[in-house]
Amino acid sequence: MRIGVFGGSFDPVHVGHLIAAECCREQAGLDRVLFVPAAIPPHKRSRGLAAPAHRLEMLALATGGHPDFAVASDELDRGGVSYTVDTLAALRDRHPGDELCLLLGPDAVADFATWRDPARIAGMARLVAMERAALDDVAAAVGRAGLAAVIGAPACTRLVEERVRLPTIGIRASDLRAAVAAGRSIRYRTPRAVEAYIAAHRLYRE
Repeated sequence: MRIGVFGGSFDPVHVGHLIAAECCREQAGLDRVLFVPAAIPPHKRSRGLAAPAHRLEMLALATGGHPDFAVASDELDRGGVSYTVDTLAALRDRHPGDELCLLLGPDAVADFATWRDPARIAGMARLVAMERAALDDVAAAVGRAGLAAVIGAPACTRLVEERVRLPTIGIRASDLRAAVAAGRSIRYRTPRAVEAYIAAHRLYRE
């Protein structure tokens, strides 16, 4: 089985995340996509996140209708700062016969060399880059990030050649949080069940 590992804060999950996951599932030939919400993302330590239980439940609501989507709570259960290398090690122990594919958004590709133990990450999982039409250039990002020195030139070539093409998705979780705080609608930018959950629990309100 080929399993895609899709990490993030998902605060909140929105349709852009779901579209990206579905494109990866189809184009990268994934049997399953695991959404892995972070406890404390290393690059977002200064911002408070919605409680883990809320983010986990919103992901469950958003992905529940897809037979090949699932949610893994490894990082929330572990607590503290969430490092991908630790998560992949745990998932490999749990799925010893499966191939793990780490799904990387544009920012993750650009920052990958600064992650904890990137070479070990590349050894545990196949890297799959996402490229949004007219917005991103994976080949340029790989070059600027100096990834050849970290994961090797052949892996960089494969990362570019096998990149997943996404439609231009102009939705950001920060925009949804700001809209909720201002009392504006977020309909059609996140699944209806997630929208209702946010309202019921009064999340993201000032």
